[in-house]
Amino acid sequence: MSAVAPDQELVDASPEEVLRWTYQNFDRVAVVASFQAESSVIIDMVSKIRSDFRVLTLDTGRLPQETHDIIDRVRDRYQIAIDVLQPDPAEVKDMVGTHGTNLFYRSPEGRRRCCEVRKSRPLELALRGYDAWITGLRREQSVTRANVRTVTVDSEHGGIAKVAPLAAWSKAQVWDYIQANDLPYHSLYESGYTSIGCAPCTRATAQGEDERAGRWWWEQNEVKECGLHWNGKTS
Repeated sequence: MSAVAPDQELVDASPEEVLRWTYQNFDRVAVVASFQAESSVIIDMVSKIRSDFRVLTLDTGRLPQETHDIIDRVRDRYQIAIDVLQPDPAEVKDMVGTHGTNLFYRSPEGRRRCCEVRKSRPLELALRGYDAWITGLRREQSVTRANVRTVTVDSEHGGIAKVAPLAAWSKAQVWDYIQANDLPYHSLYESGYTSIGCAPCTRATAQGEDERAGRWWWEQNEVKECGLHWNGKTS
């Protein structure tokens, strides 16, 4: 990788400025999209900077149909190729054969194992060919993301840069941008969802709940993160 700017250099930069800096400083950049609201914003911003950008997304095998629908809508609107990453079939077969299809309901360890096989490992393999990846993390989303930095060295993925251009944005700013630019967005937001992952592990949230309260809601006093963004610390 080339160079990662100290976070303070970009602390007052707009998301567009952060994205321009990223593409200027790294040759191989991937937008990693979950196709939640933040992904809609980032993909639109990047499309205004360059036409030849790469988008990766994870198909865990347990996504709601609405997620597949928004992937198609974004692909059609921007006329871009989207690399859909899938878990190793042999690893899934072994996990399900040993622990059952719904192992995530039984224990936090089972849930983390499922996320590891279906999400973390496929992404880790895919990112080996990149110098930087762009994610939609925001500090406001949860306590575990309160200290998210705009640019960090991602030691979990070989020391490449991890870029969160929307880190300082509020939920309102994300939706203001979506509405102002008439962007496609995930239809489950209309049903009260505020964070959208795999179908069995996500529910709508009630007014006043944390944005990620609908993730793994049956767990008590557990971190509402999987291995993609959580290393046991809040930064």
